[in-house]
Order: sequence, then C-alpha cells, then structure tokens
Amino acid sequence: MKKIVVLGSTGSIGTQSLDVIRREPEKLSLLALAAAGSRPGLMAEQIREFRPSVVCVYHEDKLPDVKNALRSLGMDPGEVSFLTGMEGLKTLAALPEADLVVTSLVGMIGILPTIAAIEAGKDIALANKETLACAGRKIMGLAAEKGIRILPVDSEHGAIFQCMEGVRREDVTRIWLTASGGPFRGYTKEQIEAVTLAQALKHPNWSMGAKITIDSASLMNKGIEMIEAKWLYGVQPEQVCPIVHPQSIVHSMIELKDGSVLAQLGPVDMRLPIEVMLMYPERGRALMEPLDFAKVGPLSFEPIDEEVFPSIRMARWSMQKDGLFPACFNAANELANEAFRQGKIGFTDIFRLTEKALEKLDAENISRKDYEIQEIIEMPERVRRYLGFDDTN
Repeated sequence: MKKIVVLGSTGSIGTQSLDVIRREPEKLSLLALAAAGSRPGLMAEQIREFRPSVVCVYHEDKLPDVKNALRSLGMDPGEVSFLTGMEGLKTLAALPEADLVVTSLVGMIGILPTIAAIEAGKDIALANKETLACAGRKIMGLAAEKGIRILPVDSEHGAIFQCMEGVRREDVTRIWLTASGGPFRGYTKEQIEAVTLAQALKHPNWSMGAKITIDSASLMNKGIEMIEAKWLYGVQPEQVCPIVHPQSIVHSMIELKDGSVLAQLGPVDMRLPIEVMLMYPERGRALMEPLDFAKVGPLSFEPIDEEVFPSIRMARWSMQKDGLFPACFNAANELANEAFRQGKIGFTDIFRLTEKALEKLDAENISRKDYEIQEIIEMPERVRRYLGFDDTN
C-alpha cells in the first residue's frame, strides 16, 4: 500500500488525484491532504471520506469555515489534526509515513513544500509547474543528491517520461511538446488583442482551474513546460520544440538520433497521467474508455505562431539566459494572469508585462547561473517593483 500526501486537494489535479486513489483502494491510500481553504465544503467532504491523519488549511482564516463545514456533515472537527500556513504544508510534505507527495499547489507556493519533501526522502508526483520552471537547477540537484524520483503529473511531461523509459538520454535529439493551441488557435495579432476573459476561460479540450486555463489560452503554460523539460530531461533549450496538436491525443513525443519518433497517445483525461505517476513503476487499472482508433479521426500538427504568442519566444530566451530569468518569466506571468482575471489589464498585456519584467532583470546584468532559493521566493516582489505594481494595481 502506497501512502500518499496530496498538497492542493481541492484543485483540478488534486480532486482527480483523489479519484485515482479512490479507484485503487488496494494499492493507494491517502495519508494527508492540504488545500487553501477557499472551498471549505469540498475540503470537508474529502476529509470525511478519506479520514486523513493530518490536514493543512493553508489560509488560517479559512480554518473555521472548514471546521463548520465538517460539523454540517456530522463530523467532529476534533477528530482531525489541523495545521495551517507554509509550515503546515512543509510538515505534511515531510511526514515520515509518506511514500509519495503529490504537489498540485498552484503557483510558486509549491516550491518550499517540494523541497521539504525531497529533503525528507519522499518521491514527488509533481503537478506544480512553477517548481521546476523557477528553481529547476536547485530542485533537480537536490533530488539527485537525495536519490528521489520526480514523477511529472502532466499530460505532456508524463508522456515524455513514458517515452523515455528504456531510452538513453544521449540518443534523444528533440522533445516534441504538444499543445492544443487553446481557444485562440489560428488568431491573428489583431484578433487576439480583443479577446475577453470569458473567451479565454473556454478551453476546447481540458477542464482546469482559472489560472491554468488562462495560461493555456496565452500559451504561457507551454513556455513554462519548455523550461520544465530542460530540467526534467537534461536537454538544451533548442531541443525542446513545442507544436500545436489540436486533438490532444498525442500527448508528446521524443525524437531519437536515428530519426525514430516515440509518442505516447491516450484519451483526453488527466486521470490517466495522474494514475501513471501515482502507481509508478506499476500500471493501474483502466479508469476511462481506451482510444478507439477507428473513431479518433485525423490527427494534425501545426507550428505555433510566435508573433501572436510571444510566450514561446520569451520562454526560450529565459531558458537560454538561465539563472533567475525563468523565475522572473514565471513570476511576471503569475502577476499578469491574476491582473487579467481581475479585469485590470487586457489579454495581450500578459505578454507585454512579462517581457517588460525580463528586460528589467536583464538590465541589471545578472549573468550568473546559480542562485539561492530565497532569491526565487522573493522574485514576485521584485517583479512587482519592476512593473510598478502595488496592492491597488
């Protein structure tokens, strides 16, 4: 029985991770869970069903709401050991009994708990893109030092991970990172200037949280995944090739030096890549209908227009610059994404603000590759200064 901690249990990946655990009761069990507390009813239902040994409500002011929700379900909150804040997340991540920690927190908040889990010798099922995008050098170095596995809970990186099994890294010449293209595939620069929040939240293939859905619409998510690929698979920036695949059936591919291409295909259902990583190295049961190739229809691929989606260009440049630049790219996007969701800026301002932040960092002539984790943690505040944002912006 593999004992699992889920950080971010009420989000899209978190709820689907619990569904996988629910469907594999002989192999998987939930040891502990954490969430922000902004969905107290759902969190209470998860606690009542799975009876975790310890729970973290990240926002302490939400703890009374979660306890009240538990009471409304007929459960005494006194039966649960509650923690709060970042210290609570790190405690859960390092629980001695845990075998695997699912980090599905959204944003840079996931970095410190991931480090705590690695230092405690726990394998990581990583669904928090920002951890590697911002601090890949430190995270992968620490993982190698501690001898733990980083298992990517992501349709694209999970696909690459599976394709890499049994393949020598030196034989891989390119990684083809597929993208659905989002709701604005085929748009011109003029058309994308006018898109609305409602349009950006309508993803054609996947059901995700608001922040990640906007990232998909801007292809910022693909930029972040490019940076992740560099660290997960030890490749150079020019070897990571994003490409649009509207059907989202081919989840990604690797190209070998002899010209062979290996691809992983599967249904459009995030439970499959989640199950692969939670069960690894075993295989679980089929949780959804397998592909019927007689009904799938044509599969197509097309290049990304980097004039319309400069996110790809900026991500590649950040990868090449290395050091603090990927963290700056990510922090600026997080800030701009939130401002767009709040109606404070337009959609293409996400690109403009991100580029401005990168230019500001570049002007400081910081060329070193290495950094301290604290510099990464402080990057959002640094970017706020770069962009002239304060709490009222």
